[in-house]
Amino acid sequence: MTENQAKKELQDGKAVLGIEFGSTRIKAVVIGSDHTPLAQGSHDWENRYENGFWTYSLEDIWEGLQDCYRSMTEEVKEKYGAEVTGFDAIGFSAMMHGYMAFDRAGELLVPFRTWRNGTTGEAAEKLIRLFHYNIPERWSIAHLYQAMLNGEEHVSSIDYVTTLAGYIHWKLTGERVLGIGDASGMFPIDPVRKDYQEGMVRDFDKLAGEMGMPWKLRDIFPAVRSAGEPAGSLTEEGARLLDPSGKLRAGIPLCPPEGDAGTGMAATCSVAERTGNVSAGTSVFAMIVLEKELSQVYPEIDLVTTPSGKPVAMVHANNCTSDINAWAGLFREFAESIGVKPDMNQVFTTLYRKALEGDPDCGGLLSYGYLSGEFITDVAEGRPLFVRRPDSSFTLANFMRAHLFSALGALKIGMDILEKEQVQVDEVLGHGGFFKTKGVGQRFLAAAMGTDISVMETAGEGGAWGIALLASYLVNRQEGEALETYLSERVFAGMEKVSVSPDEKDAEGFRAFMEHYRKGLPLERTAAQYFS
Repeated sequence: MTENQAKKELQDGKAVLGIEFGSTRIKAVVIGSDHTPLAQGSHDWENRYENGFWTYSLEDIWEGLQDCYRSMTEEVKEKYGAEVTGFDAIGFSAMMHGYMAFDRAGELLVPFRTWRNGTTGEAAEKLIRLFHYNIPERWSIAHLYQAMLNGEEHVSSIDYVTTLAGYIHWKLTGERVLGIGDASGMFPIDPVRKDYQEGMVRDFDKLAGEMGMPWKLRDIFPAVRSAGEPAGSLTEEGARLLDPSGKLRAGIPLCPPEGDAGTGMAATCSVAERTGNVSAGTSVFAMIVLEKELSQVYPEIDLVTTPSGKPVAMVHANNCTSDINAWAGLFREFAESIGVKPDMNQVFTTLYRKALEGDPDCGGLLSYGYLSGEFITDVAEGRPLFVRRPDSSFTLANFMRAHLFSALGALKIGMDILEKEQVQVDEVLGHGGFFKTKGVGQRFLAAAMGTDISVMETAGEGGAWGIALLASYLVNRQEGEALETYLSERVFAGMEKVSVSPDEKDAEGFRAFMEHYRKGLPLERTAAQYFS
């Protein structure tokens, strides 16, 4: 698309906007009719640990959204000399799971409890027994039931429970709906009916009734919508919430709000059976679109869906690159102390590439980059930990290799379960900050998973681009055109990607590292007891 064509689409309101709320950044991407990004905006933010919960305030949410949108409009004006007044469609996505509960007046009853909170263990265990289905601690239904078990006063006043993406969509459109992928992280989904599992809904309603709750689950949970289904349009009030300048027009259609898992699938064209993707950043998760159900319930495996409702096995680890980022900051501080002033991109690139020079097994070094607890490895509370034997090969290359391997450790444990279940996958796409330095994270993930890993140039656009694609699908799909067809034939056809096959020495080294990783887990599990 030429610059003049892009300017015309932006001026005529024919571009599409996608905004995603990540854990550390809110990002906006505007795409043209050819699905390529035209402009971006962003806002950095950070969760806070308050009164025992990881949270973001409502002020954080709206100030962040408005600043992100404003920065996008400024880039449009600077690059194209165009004023943003409308779009063909808009989509919002955010971190999945968590708990936002509102009363009948629309007031938040308790501070937003994010996916990061590991406070629902009792509820999750009881729901697993009730449903015979894996209910992870971060799921919304686990948060709701734990509040009920705790006897929290607010639960009897609940009128609506939703996720972060669902909340934003509700306030901008007035519609209490949620994309099926995000909904599958609130409550189990029936992939045939593409709605909440009816039998489980009845079981929970009976439980809630016995505890004196005045509501039914379907009354307080958002209605489920699949990709391509109408989900409302921007109201006048919503337009002012998004753009306080008053320039944005109302009436723009919005696609169903989705979670970051669903947008990751869209951004990597991983929505068809036997495809998969790994998103690696603050957290890391792998999603494999299934051909059939798993043979049993695995606590380590979430069962979610694609944005169109296909069943997906998801392995989610809370910790990935945060500890690596902290070490990179330390190395930059050292460089600055001796008079060198590198930028962070240079620091990361140097450290990541150095890891390629390390011994295949990391020279006997071991790390756990656990800033928070990790359910897969039964770690309740995280403490970043680095351990070595006196005779270990303590080099910078091995040090960085150990931390990069460790970032995939918990994920590997979950993926081994899918391998035993003989889950087939033809291709895995990688995206996220872990893959930013070309040829490093991709190579190590190939070694860990034992399969080819591909990375597309566009994967760096992330979930904001993914939700923009879902918004484009809403208004541009042909009658009966499936999401996987739209993406593969209209968005990704002919798109270049770089694939890396597993290197046998790397694979052997990763297996050796994982032996130490598993054996050393008691160190990590007890660290919090002695260092509080």
